Amino acid sequence: MSTAFAQIPVGVVVARRKAASKWIDYTWQPVSILVGQPETMPWTKLSDDGDTAMFYAGGAVFELYRSETANYRDNLSGDNAVWVVLQPSVGDFPYDLIKVTADPTEGEAFASVGDNIVESLSMPENLRELVAAFIAEHHVEQPFFKRKRTEADPEALARHSPLYDMSKSKSDGPKS
Repeated sequence: MSTAFAQIPVGVVVARRKAASKWIDYTWQPVSILVGQPETMPWTKLSDDGDTAMFYAGGAVFELYRSETANYRDNLSGDNAVWVVLQPSVGDFPYDLIKVTADPTEGEAFASVGDNIVESLSMPENLRELVAAFIAEHHVEQPFFKRKRTEADPEALARHSPLYDMSKSKSDGPKS
């Protein structure tokens, strides 16, 4: 069960292009976001011109969390992007659609894991409006508190009187 405060169904279109490499046949790249999920089955071929084929990769849930509104706000004022994460599949399809997010830190985290394909795409205007409305309703500015260092205690490392006299060794104990 998700702890997201808002969930928006989205779909992803992916382009498969012939590669100019002797090691791989094709490259895969997310190219667009659809707000809502069409009735089309995942990995349905939408078009093919010989060099590039377009596929509907499938649907995902675009989740918005109240704790991440500052990241969404920064995204809208800067990149205005959506990050799509594809992970190599072991099934019938070449990739699994793992995540679609507006949180740049989450997108960056997925980019550093394994063989994932992480692409930032321009956020569709209707999705941007939904994110902006979510921020307006749920964002709470967190005050910045600069931590103050504690004063150094100059006596902390100074010599102190010993708890016992170190000049007496264990062998100098009482004689019988």
